[in-house]
Amino acid sequence: MNLTMKGRAQALAFVVAFGLIAPASAATWDRAPVPGTQCGVFPANNVWNMDVSKLPVAKKNKVWKKSMHAGSTLLHPDFGPPAYGLPFDVVDQAHQTVHIDFGYADESDPGPYPFGPDTHVEEGSDRHALMIDEDTCTLFELYAAEWSGGDPVAGSGAIFHLEGPNANDLRPATWTSADAAGLPIFPGLVRWGEVKAGAIQHAIRFTVDCTSRQYLWPARHQAGSDDDRCPPMGARFRLRAGFVSSGFSADAKVIVMAMKHYGLMVADNGSDWYFQGEVNPNWTNDLMDELKSIPAGAFVAVDEAGCRVSPDSAAFAYGPKCPAAQSGPLTRTPSPPMMPSTCRTMLTIASATTCSIAPGPTRRSGSRRSRRSWIRSPTGSSATLASVTGWACSSWGRARATSRCSPRGSSDLRGE
Repeated sequence: MNLTMKGRAQALAFVVAFGLIAPASAATWDRAPVPGTQCGVFPANNVWNMDVSKLPVAKKNKVWKKSMHAGSTLLHPDFGPPAYGLPFDVVDQAHQTVHIDFGYADESDPGPYPFGPDTHVEEGSDRHALMIDEDTCTLFELYAAEWSGGDPVAGSGAIFHLEGPNANDLRPATWTSADAAGLPIFPGLVRWGEVKAGAIQHAIRFTVDCTSRQYLWPARHQAGSDDDRCPPMGARFRLRAGFVSSGFSADAKVIVMAMKHYGLMVADNGSDWYFQGEVNPNWTNDLMDELKSIPAGAFVAVDEAGCRVSPDSAAFAYGPKCPAAQSGPLTRTPSPPMMPSTCRTMLTIASATTCSIAPGPTRRSGSRRSRRSWIRSPTGSSATLASVTGWACSSWGRARATSRCSPRGSSDLRGE
């Protein structure tokens, strides 16, 4: 479930428009928005949203993997049914805000935070609390959070701008966050809505038992041991392109494809190869069992150093030392060609955000005629899931931009 405190109906208006779909580079696509909001999750050029499928293998790949017991370990989803995982709350500016008494005040953002007795807190010892202000698109995260009868305390706290000119700002060097790596938690969660939409377009956070006393960009903090054989905070691992997922379900394939293109990022100390997701009642044991069959040995560490624009920024840039994927990493199996681009329609959302709909071929569905359509915004950002009479409109992942209506498809995911 998306644990929200406020629901908001979206007014949708449709107008006919004509023209061609402009090409877009790989770096122009945004992730799916925060559920229940119009907030994006960091800019398209943020390292969390970087396709690492073509990056070089890190020099210490084998050493790190050995310390992580990759040869004898299977991945473990640290979420699942019935209500296991990390919850988050969507609030607005009307929600009360409070100042927190921090255990690590010198490395915490002072706030105030929209934290209260109604905030959902992660079960277990870490007691993370994640809150997103939908009005300002600001992410607030707490570690070891306790309401304490109105006298709130926490181990540490961090505030991140999901959109705007400061969205790529990293925390001060050596500062922790609600995570040991000094990184945000929410952007690295596997979310059910993304899985059902057909694409996860960001890195996934995971834990390892042993980390070194170093950190790699974009991480800002270490909490490890003196053993340099262990990976540093911020190390990134991708699933090998040749990993065969043909026997997996459609939902599992979405997660597998994300691991191939966006990978896993070391964010905290914990059990080896545990990766995190949101609390959601739609997770099934069958899906979890599929994910538990993925061998850690099928991953390789990648070298992101050539992608960094600035030491204090999460922005990346593709180039000779940071090769981009040749095309959009996710697509669905092609269907028959779409209708000409002159049939394109524009979708206008209440917030004045617009996105174009390239209609697919009309086909029979029982006694009704229906169209299946691609949605993407003129700027390349993800579109909001919409359903209108006569249309089935989905945000189906990253599209390969073309100057005409291209075939887009129906069911299974594949890599390009």
